Amino acid sequence: MNQLIEQSIGCPYCGETIDVLIDSTDLDQQYIEDCQVCCKPINFLVCESVNGELAVSVYSEDEAF
Repeated sequence: MNQLIEQSIGCPYCGETIDVLIDSTDLDQQYIEDCQVCCKPINFLVCESVNGELAVSVYSEDEAF
C-alpha cells in the first residue's frame, strides 16, 4: 500500500504556499507537477534526508539542480 504524505511547498514562480501529496515510494525521483495557483510547471525532487525523513525540493524550469 502506498503512503501519501501531505507537504506544503512554496511555488518557485508565484511564491504561494500549496499543499501537495507526495508518494513515499517516490524516493530519489524527479517529476513535474503544475502549480495549483499559477499553473506553471514545478520540478519536484523527492529524496531522503540525513535523518531518514522525506525531503521535497522544488525548482522552476530555469533553475538547475
